[in-house]
Amino acid sequence: MSVQLSSINTTSEPETTTTTTVVSRHKYSSLFASDHRDFLLSPTGAQIKISDLEHKTVGIYFSANWYPQCQTFTKLLIQVYNQTQARIDSNFEIIFVSSDEDLNAFNNFYQSYMPWLAIPFSDLDTKKALSKRFDVEGIPCLIILQPDDDYDVSVLHDGVELIYRYGVEAYPFTNERLDELSRQEKEKHERQTLLNLLINHDRDFVLAHSASKEVSVSFLMGKTIGLYFSAQWCQPSHKFTPKLISIYQKIKQNITQQESNEEPEDFEIIYVSSDHNELEFNSSFSVMPWLALPFGDPTSKNLTKYFDIRGIPSLVILGPDGKTVTKNGRSLINLYEEEAYPFTEARVELLEKQMDEDAKNLPSVELHSGHRHELMLVSQGNGGGPFICCDCDEQGLGWAYQCIDCGYEVHTKCVRPVVPVSSA
Repeated sequence: MSVQLSSINTTSEPETTTTTTVVSRHKYSSLFASDHRDFLLSPTGAQIKISDLEHKTVGIYFSANWYPQCQTFTKLLIQVYNQTQARIDSNFEIIFVSSDEDLNAFNNFYQSYMPWLAIPFSDLDTKKALSKRFDVEGIPCLIILQPDDDYDVSVLHDGVELIYRYGVEAYPFTNERLDELSRQEKEKHERQTLLNLLINHDRDFVLAHSASKEVSVSFLMGKTIGLYFSAQWCQPSHKFTPKLISIYQKIKQNITQQESNEEPEDFEIIYVSSDHNELEFNSSFSVMPWLALPFGDPTSKNLTKYFDIRGIPSLVILGPDGKTVTKNGRSLINLYEEEAYPFTEARVELLEKQMDEDAKNLPSVELHSGHRHELMLVSQGNGGGPFICCDCDEQGLGWAYQCIDCGYEVHTKCVRPVVPVSSA
């Protein structure tokens, strides 16, 4: 997820620069140089000639210290960058294009954390030109250029997604490498089973609250499984976990009450922790009525990468055959609660049709006590999703009440009617 940019830095140093269309025959100079500058900055303040980038793969990193998503991604990008630099065939450089609020913020973010090069903070014209050239609408954004290709044709705009999905394995970011990774990923998902997802050479069980404390992964085969990615330090998890516990218990109760002649089924959730330490893990798991991967188990990080988990809490649903049913379990729980089970496409399609029918009986305009403007009923086709409900802070999709003036949006079930104030 990236934040939208209305402009790049409204504040800069007194110095002004003017970009030039061509400074030299080398394409990187035409991008990064100005009439007054043929260098880039290093974190130490040293001036590095732009010509030194010749024959290198270059990532242009649009980011800012004030946006948490940028801080999170920068940490990952630093790891990947350092890993590429340690390779014998390393030929990769990154250039930071700052959207920080002032020079101090730029210095704190760049010099304190980043090991790569940067456009000087004062060079507002070059930063604006780069943003316009590559149609940058939000941050973090990582544009990747190959040295010997036409960047109008071969430029990669989805560097952030590639780093999140593949890490250093995406290097050198060529089409051939990315095609190979995509093929490997497809084959891996086709071979996916519950066993190869959850067990490793040291462990073939998950943790339980029962006296035995361990449940064999093989015992879970044939069940619908939810992988719950969460952590004690995550504030949205504090709101969603109690809701998920309630829904989990209702689903289990509904399954128990099924007629005995129906096909047997079962549902289980496994906690995949991002806790900082075992104390946090124990605190989180102690309130959960389901299972968990052991704290610190490498499978947790592998699953986070495998399912491309960008934020928590997140709920991935696996079918009885071990294949992925949906990665949008959290959103489906918010929308349909226990009715979402078993989360299949057929079930969701049925629920969506029911939601459309129910929406016919909703008023087209509502006054909500949590907002000062009128809210209009909108559908997914005309602005209803996906969104984050401004009332309950949970994900939403489909029908919603939306403020046309300011974008305020809530689930239809979260509308609280305005109570008229009686006159004395």
